[in-house]
Amino acid sequence: MTTSAQPTPPPSPEPARSTPSSGTPAPSSSGRERRRPAGLSTRLLLAQGLLLVAGAGTAWLVAIAIGPGIFHQHMIEAGGTHTPAELDHIERGFRDSLVVALSTGLVAAVLIALVVTWWFSRRLRTSTAAVAASTTRISHGHYDTRVPTVGLGQEFDHLADTVNELATRLGHVEQTRTRLLADLAHEMRTPLASIDAHLEAIEDGVRTTDAATMAVLRGNSRRLHRLANDITTVSRAEEGRLDLRPTPTAAADLLRGAASAASDAYCTAGVTLRTEVNTPATIDVDPDRISQVLTNLLDNALHHTRAPGAVTLTARRGQDHTVELVVTDTGSGISEADLPHIFERFYRADPSRQHRGGSGIGLTISRAIIDAHGGTLVATSNGPGRGATFTATLPESGHHHP
Repeated sequence: MTTSAQPTPPPSPEPARSTPSSGTPAPSSSGRERRRPAGLSTRLLLAQGLLLVAGAGTAWLVAIAIGPGIFHQHMIEAGGTHTPAELDHIERGFRDSLVVALSTGLVAAVLIALVVTWWFSRRLRTSTAAVAASTTRISHGHYDTRVPTVGLGQEFDHLADTVNELATRLGHVEQTRTRLLADLAHEMRTPLASIDAHLEAIEDGVRTTDAATMAVLRGNSRRLHRLANDITTVSRAEEGRLDLRPTPTAAADLLRGAASAASDAYCTAGVTLRTEVNTPATIDVDPDRISQVLTNLLDNALHHTRAPGAVTLTARRGQDHTVELVVTDTGSGISEADLPHIFERFYRADPSRQHRGGSGIGLTISRAIIDAHGGTLVATSNGPGRGATFTATLPESGHHHP
């Protein structure tokens, strides 16, 4: 038993010694690897110090090498009764005084320059640290962070303004993203809840798969399908990947086609739809896409106009060889606060109002399609209850704008 117990201790110290020996170099090695390089202000101070020392040393060496020779030459040219010993003493005094005066002056100049450089480097370090801290906070989602103006010149002021503008835009993007997800969930919740309720009723035997039930299920399925297609369309348009097939098309043909497609819905709602063509101009557009825009605008106008209101669809010549397609209604109008946001995805001027069968991004798609054609789509209104006007401006055939 004694012999079996004695061999046991030797192996145990061995791992104990090997573990530290294998692990000990790592911290020091990693510590050297992780050592941060000198900052910009430190490097600037060192570079400026080296430059000053090199300049001062060069000036000192040049003065010592040239000064005594020039002084000696002037002494010879001046003549006089000085003995060689006196002349050597005078030259040695000049050389010593030159060394002391020049050294003192250069040291003082270098020290003052280093103090000024240190002060500027400190300000630079403080300013860059403020920018770095602000950008770090912005990267962590604090988009209300702002970089103060540090007064180090136009470049730093411009950098601060750029970072602040970036934070503002990121904040807006985050707000839009949050609202987009919330509204998308809201748009999907209603048809999904309806489908789920009808399926439950069928499973419980409360309803049968008759024509009415299938119509409801298909209607909600089409609504979800349209929502998915609309999101795809607006995303592709905003990314510049929308498939367009432009052909020369008369503005009058576009208006007549859109008015004909919407006439039944307007008759049912008791709203008058007028068409006014004031130009024979043609525009190079994808007829299907522009018809989609006009359909969305007419549908939007009908949703906000009650009988016996009226909607007017107009084609007219604009400025700089453009054609304007205008939809004007006498409906509920748009408030000044809501006007800048109506082309945003799922935006509702009245949160309690539901999109009647639409995906909620018809106006967003319309603007994206018009932008893809090199045109503009703007909305104007005199306020609530005073109607609204949507104007799509497109280049006339042969006059494409860059």
